[in-house]
Amino acid sequence: MKRALEDAAAGGHNILMIGPPGSGKTLLAKRVPTVLPNSNLDEALETTKIHSILGLLPKRQALVATRPFRSPHHTTSNAGLLGGTANLTPGEISLAHNGVLFLDELQEFHRDVLEALREPLEEGRVVISRASGTMAFPANVMLVAAMNP
Repeated sequence: MKRALEDAAAGGHNILMIGPPGSGKTLLAKRVPTVLPNSNLDEALETTKIHSILGLLPKRQALVATRPFRSPHHTTSNAGLLGGTANLTPGEISLAHNGVLFLDELQEFHRDVLEALREPLEEGRVVISRASGTMAFPANVMLVAAMNP
């Protein structure tokens, strides 16, 4: 499984890991950002802007230089994963921009949430339309998913 993750990271491919509980799927997924190449300045600035919108910048750190790793719970809604709400804020997929979006227990996610990921994963961005306006957020992520057989 380690070799498959290295190959997926090198090629920028998404990956699904299937194995019994306790086999190390989550542990390996958390290490994927360390295998990815370092962020360049443009990527770090994009990532910083997204985190800044939600006030998620670490104290005394002006730039998010490491690749993000986001692991939303399987009960996450469309708005939580893609973004939205009344304020048109970014969701988990945008917070993982230039990094890894990890979906653990993939089979537990609601079908409509998984189907909503298709276009952002293909396009590398998510467009949110509400009555108050339309906003596009970047969503260039490596999707790592894990599930039990």
